[in-house]
Amino acid sequence: MLNEIEEAGSDKRTFFELLGGAKNGTQNIRLLVETFYDIMDSDPKAKPLRDMHQPDLTSAREKLFMFLTGWTGGPQLYIERYGHPMLRKRHLPFEIGESARDQWMYCMIKAMHQLEYDDDLMKKLANQLYGVADFMRNKQGQ
Repeated sequence: MLNEIEEAGSDKRTFFELLGGAKNGTQNIRLLVETFYDIMDSDPKAKPLRDMHQPDLTSAREKLFMFLTGWTGGPQLYIERYGHPMLRKRHLPFEIGESARDQWMYCMIKAMHQLEYDDDLMKKLANQLYGVADFMRNKQGQ
């Protein structure tokens, strides 16, 4: 699907542009988020992470979609609806350690693999997302 992207991140394009820009960017981010949550909802490796979430993932799916759209350089959907993301503050009620971070990244990387992202794009996007996921940690160790 996204394997036609040339040397992702080697130019000045945003991740949103690399994911399809105005034409397909939001659609591709939506697909990434849906695939991510489908994996989190079904993969036993992500069960502890899944257990941190509400039984109904509808709201989580929508919020992550809106956040990632803006975070990648697309329309600021999350900010327009909810204001500044304040990610760390919003995640403080949950104990997030290395294990939760790594489960989140596992689901995201697995989603990118399932969607056949170009290797360079996947590595660069995963590296940036790891920084965000690691910032959410509020518990030492696992």
